[in-house]
Amino acid sequence: MDLKLEVIVLPVSDIDRAKAFYEKVGFRLDVDYAASEHVRVVHFTPPGSACSIMFGEGVTPIAPGSFQGLYLIVSDIEAARAELAGRGIDVSEIFHDADGLFHGHEGGDVTHRAPGQQRRAGLHPERASYGSYLTFHDPDGNGWVLQEVSQRLPGR
Repeated sequence: MDLKLEVIVLPVSDIDRAKAFYEKVGFRLDVDYAASEHVRVVHFTPPGSACSIMFGEGVTPIAPGSFQGLYLIVSDIEAARAELAGRGIDVSEIFHDADGLFHGHEGGDVTHRAPGQQRRAGLHPERASYGSYLTFHDPDGNGWVLQEVSQRLPGR
């Protein structure tokens, strides 16, 4: 059986502000549909992704900005950072984990990081696949992580 993750529903407080942000990031607008005055769905797909995001009115009861650690995979994190910054997106500097490959993430009231785990500035020293990251947040604080993957682990 194939199970394909197709859509992640993001909690946002202002649909038009979120729409403008994700257009600025470079996501493709797939749908902006108002079924009624109380239901509106906006659907975007990141370039090259099989999974999309959706937000709107009447879509989710989850608090805006509560999603953290939404991963986008890139093959060249330096080029991705330059492109996002060039689009006016407030992105972090590139960083890596001091002790391994999984750096964790945090935003709002959410922290997913091992005790004592430290970030280090710059690319992973060996430029290891899965080893370099950057982050950005949408206007509500939903947190995105870009991770550089140049060579997939076996089984992927």
